[in-house]
Amino acid sequence: MNSFPKDLKFKYNWRKYQKIFLDNANNYLSDNHLHIVAPPGSGKTVLGLEIMLRLNKPTLIVAPTLAIRNQWVHRFCELFLQRESVPDWLSTDIKNLGFVTVTTYQGVHAACNNLNENELDDESLHEKSSNSNISEVLKNLKKQKVETFILDEAHHLKNAWWKSLIELKSKINPTLVALTATPPFDVSGAEWQKYIQLNGNVDVEISVPELMIAGDLCPHQDLVYFTLPTETEKYKIRDYYQHANDFFEEIKNDKILLHAIENNPVYQNPEQHLDWIYENFSSYTSGLVYLHFKGKEISNIHFEIVGEQQKSVPVFDFCWLEELMDFYLFVDEINFKSFEHHRLSIENKLRRNGFLEKKMVSFFNNKNLAQIFNSSIGKLQGIKDIVDFEFSVLKNDLKMVILTDFIKKEFLTNNNQNNFELDKIGAIPIFEKLRRENPNKKKIGVLTGSIVIIPKSSKDIFNHFCIKKNIVNISVSELSYDRDYLLITITDRVRQNIVHIITEIFQIGEINVLVGTKSLLGEGWDASKMNALILASFVSSFVLSNQMRGRVIRTDQENPYKTGNIWHLVCFDEKSENGGQDFDILKRRFKTFVGVSNNDDPSIENNFERLNIKINRQKADFSLINLQTFAYARDRAGLSKRWDAALCKGNMLIEEMKIPIEQLHGNKETKIYYLRKMLENLSGIVFSTLFAFLYDVVSEVIKSSDGIHTPDGFFKVILMASIFGFVVYGRRFYIALRQYLKYRNIAKHLKLIANVILQNLISEKIILTSEDKLKIVTSGDQYKNSVCHLEGGTNYEKSQFIKTLQEFIIPVDNPRYILKQKKNFFFIKNSLFFPVPEVFAKNKRSAEFFNKTWSRNFDTSDLIFTRTIKGRQILLKLRYQSLLKRNSQIEHLHKWTR
Repeated sequence: MNSFPKDLKFKYNWRKYQKIFLDNANNYLSDNHLHIVAPPGSGKTVLGLEIMLRLNKPTLIVAPTLAIRNQWVHRFCELFLQRESVPDWLSTDIKNLGFVTVTTYQGVHAACNNLNENELDDESLHEKSSNSNISEVLKNLKKQKVETFILDEAHHLKNAWWKSLIELKSKINPTLVALTATPPFDVSGAEWQKYIQLNGNVDVEISVPELMIAGDLCPHQDLVYFTLPTETEKYKIRDYYQHANDFFEEIKNDKILLHAIENNPVYQNPEQHLDWIYENFSSYTSGLVYLHFKGKEISNIHFEIVGEQQKSVPVFDFCWLEELMDFYLFVDEINFKSFEHHRLSIENKLRRNGFLEKKMVSFFNNKNLAQIFNSSIGKLQGIKDIVDFEFSVLKNDLKMVILTDFIKKEFLTNNNQNNFELDKIGAIPIFEKLRRENPNKKKIGVLTGSIVIIPKSSKDIFNHFCIKKNIVNISVSELSYDRDYLLITITDRVRQNIVHIITEIFQIGEINVLVGTKSLLGEGWDASKMNALILASFVSSFVLSNQMRGRVIRTDQENPYKTGNIWHLVCFDEKSENGGQDFDILKRRFKTFVGVSNNDDPSIENNFERLNIKINRQKADFSLINLQTFAYARDRAGLSKRWDAALCKGNMLIEEMKIPIEQLHGNKETKIYYLRKMLENLSGIVFSTLFAFLYDVVSEVIKSSDGIHTPDGFFKVILMASIFGFVVYGRRFYIALRQYLKYRNIAKHLKLIANVILQNLISEKIILTSEDKLKIVTSGDQYKNSVCHLEGGTNYEKSQFIKTLQEFIIPVDNPRYILKQKKNFFFIKNSLFFPVPEVFAKNKRSAEFFNKTWSRNFDTSDLIFTRTIKGRQILLKLRYQSLLKRNSQIEHLHKWTR
C-alpha cells in the first residue's frame, strides 16, 4: 500500500477556524513541523487526521493512553472511513507496523528498550531508558517508509519518552504534527527547549473564549462546594496542631538548643565562615532569628554581614522553626556533632508527630496534614449533596461524571451485604455512598481500568454494543449485595473496547452518574453529552486540571442549549489563616484555566476570586456559601447570558502580571531620591535668584555712594553666574521633576522596566515577533497595585515576557549578576540593587547588554558579578532583605479584553 484510498473524506463540514487553519496548513508545514494548541473540544484529533491524509505518507500516531489510542482508531473509522470495522492496514502494535500505526508513548519507549508495555511503570521509565532496541524500531519504521509522526497531547514530557522519540525523529526526519490543549508553559526553560526541539514552535493557538464565540464550546461554570472535616478528623487535626504548638514551646525553652546555636562558630566568628554563610544563608539567618527571639544580643558584625543598617530581625515563627530544625539536624552536622544525642531526640520527636519526612521539616504544609483534608470523608457527603441537587434539577437528563484519584477496590465484597465503613475517598466508596443513599433511583455506574459496574437496567443495551464490537461470552455477574447492579469482568479481549461501550451507554442516558478515575477518563476521553462534572481529585498541575475540565465543556450537536457545571470540592481548615492546604490546591488549580466570573458585571479571567465567594474567617458559614453556589448551578440560562455579556467585552486573551507596589524594586527609594534632587536643585535656583536680586539692590546702594567708583564689572560677573546657576539648576530641577512624576506613577515605572526586559528578550532571540508588532500595556488600580501585559507575539513569547519580568521583580535569591545604581544626595550616599534575570545572566555579553539598556532607560548602573567577594557581600544584604519581605505576592492573571 503506497497511499490512502482516494475516497477518504471527513464526513462533516469544517468549522470556520478549522477551515482557516487547513487553508494555511502548507505555510505552517514549511519547517516540517506543525504544532497546534487548542482547548479540549476544538477538534484537534480530526485536524490531525486530515493533515495525515493530505501528507499521504505512512504514519505513526502516538497517544498518552490506551483509551486515547483507541479513540484515534474509532474517530478515523467513524469520521473518515465511515465504517466500524478497522482496516487491515491500520495497526495498534508498533512491533507490527501498518500504513497507519497508532500506539502510546509507553509503547514507543517499551519497544525502544525491548520491554513489555503492560509491565512498564514509572520506575522503569527512569531505570531502563538506554534505548537498547531502538535500532530494531528504526529498521521497521524505515522499512514501512514512515514519514509522518503525529504526537497527541504533546505536552507529555517524561524524560524517557522524550529521549526515545527525539532519537527516532533525528534518524527518520519525519513531518511532525504536535497536538495539545495545554503546552507546558510552567516548566523550566531547559524543559521548554526540549519540548520545542521535539514538537517545533507553536504555529496555531486557539483560546477558550474564541471557541465560545465560534460556538464550539458550551457555556460552563466552575463551582466550589465547601466541606468541613468530620468530628473524628477534627480531633486528629486538633491533636496535630496541639503537637505542633507543644513542639514550638519545647524548642522555645530548650536550653541545650540555645547553647548549641549560640556557641556555633558561625555566630562566634562569622567573618571566618563567610563561605559557609553564603552557601547556607537561610540556615544562618534562622539562627540569628532564634537568638534574637531568645533575647540574645546580636552583635554588629552580623548586621554588617547582612548589610542591615536598621538592625531589623524577622519574627521567630513556625517557618523559621522549620529552617532552624533543618540547620540543626542536617545542614551543619560537623559543628553540632557534640549534641548528637539531643539532635537524635528532636529528630525522632519530629518523625513521630509527622513533622519530618525525607529530611524535610514541615509543620503545616506536609503530606500527613494534607491527607486528612484531601481525603476528608466530609467530601463523600458533599459529592452526594451535589449529585442529589443536580438530579433534582435535571432529572434523567443528568449526565454526570465523578473523577477521583483511586479505585479503592477493597470496598467491594462478595458477601450478601456491604457494610464497610466508607472512611476513604475512591471510585468504589463514592459508588457505595451513592448506591446506599439513592431513594430516587439514579442510574449509577463505575468505569475504571480494572472495575466496571453498570445498572442492571442497561444490560440489554450493553449486550447490543458488545455484539456490534464482535465481543462475545463476556463474564457479567450481579453484585452479591445488590442485584440492581452488574459487575463486568475485565479481560484483555474486552479491555480495548470497554471504555467506548460504557461511554455510549452513558451518552444515551442509561447511566446518570458515572464514577471513574482521572487516569482513565481525565485526559482525551470524550463524552459530549456530559453536563456535570465533579472533580473529586486532588491534582493541581497545570496540564491535568485543565484536561479534566475539558471533558464537560464540549458542545453537543443534538442539544444546542447544553451547559456544563464543573464542581470542585474543598475541605476547609478553620484553624489555618489561609484556609489550609486543600484550599491552597484549589486556588492553584484555578490559576490554570479561565472561566466566567460571578460578578454583576461578568468577565472572563483566571483566578479563584472570579467566583465572588466571600469567606469571613471569624464567622464562616459554609452552608450559606454552598446554598449560593447551588443558586448559580441551578441558573443555567443565566450562565449562558453571563458568557454572552463577558464575551462582548473583548477580542483577545491576555496574560498579565499583578504587582503590589511594595514589590516594585526601588520604587519608593527612587521617588524619595528624585524628590530630594528636586529640593537640591530648587535650592540652587533660589540661591541663583537671590544673587540676581542682590545685584539690583546692592548696585543701587553702591551707585548712590560717592566713595565707590563704577562697580558694574564686578556685579555683572555675579549676575552672569546667577543666570548660569538659574539655568543649570532649573534644568536639573525639571529633569528631577519629570523623573519624580515618572516614579510617582507606578504604572509608568513598571512600563520602563518591562521595556528593558522586552528589548533584551528580543536581543536574545527568545521573542522572535517583530518589535513593531509588540506593545507593553501597564495600568494601576485603586489599591496601588500595577498590572502589565504584552500585546502581540505568541502565547509562549507572552509567557516568557511575564516570567522574566517576574524574576526581575520578586525578592532576590541568588542571581549571577546584579545592577548597582548609585543615589547620592548632598553628602548622603545610597545605592539600589536589581537582579539580572537568569536568561540574561548566562554569559557576560548578555549581562552587559542588559546593563546597557537599563542604564539608557534609567540612571547609569554598574554590573556586579555576585560570584566574587564583593558581589557576595552585596548579595547577602539583598537576600536578607528578601527574607524580611518574603510574604509579598505577585499574581498571574489571564483576562479576555480588547
